[in-house]
Amino acid sequence: MQYENISGYKFVDLEDLYGLQSSLKKECTALSLLGTILLSAEGANFMLAGAKNKIEEFKVRLKKDERFSDVWFKHSQSNAKPFECLKVRIKPEIITMCVDGIRPLDKPAKSLAPTQLKEFYDTGKDFIILDTRNDFEMDFGKFKNAKCIHIDSFSEFPAALEKMTEEEKQKPIVTYCTGGVRCEKAAPLMEDLGFPDVYQLEGGIINYFEECGGAHWEGDCFVFDNRVAIDSQLNETGREFVSKN
Repeated sequence: MQYENISGYKFVDLEDLYGLQSSLKKECTALSLLGTILLSAEGANFMLAGAKNKIEEFKVRLKKDERFSDVWFKHSQSNAKPFECLKVRIKPEIITMCVDGIRPLDKPAKSLAPTQLKEFYDTGKDFIILDTRNDFEMDFGKFKNAKCIHIDSFSEFPAALEKMTEEEKQKPIVTYCTGGVRCEKAAPLMEDLGFPDVYQLEGGIINYFEECGGAHWEGDCFVFDNRVAIDSQLNETGREFVSKN
């Protein structure tokens, strides 16, 4: 069986989280979907896999809820089961940063299309490409000349920004992550801290691969499922997970 993998998120005010958790779990179970859905008062984050027709049916059902009518899902395929089970969890944040007052729904940062990032590279623009992922993910692959701020989890990102020099802070900065959700919070935080010219890569690495392939990318991309990593053509690489602990 070939599995259709989707990932997507939406920052939106949510209430009745336990009711939503129950209904989503029921729908996914009925469609034999596997993966993880994270819910919080600030929104939802979806990482699911299943038969293609069942994935499409889930998307149709989900988008009948006006809160999720415009969720943008990125797609990829795999021949092996990418998740072992289904989890629908309620958390304080859909991506943990532990900084009060950052609401991408109210104040999103500027986005940069993948083709624009490629043009930055192609034309030799003086900019910083800032990786908001952790060191482990960067070890699999990264954009050329990406700045690593050496974090083990995203909650360390705010403090790590203090390591950047004043010269770096004044340059155009493009933040990136796997699917975009971390940058949705990272870039607004940086604007609040006084960084004058900050962008978030639209759709993250996966969207960049879809639009620009492997141009200016080095290595593979770690993904949060049993595939471990994908290449710039969105194919499973066969790399194995090796813990550093």
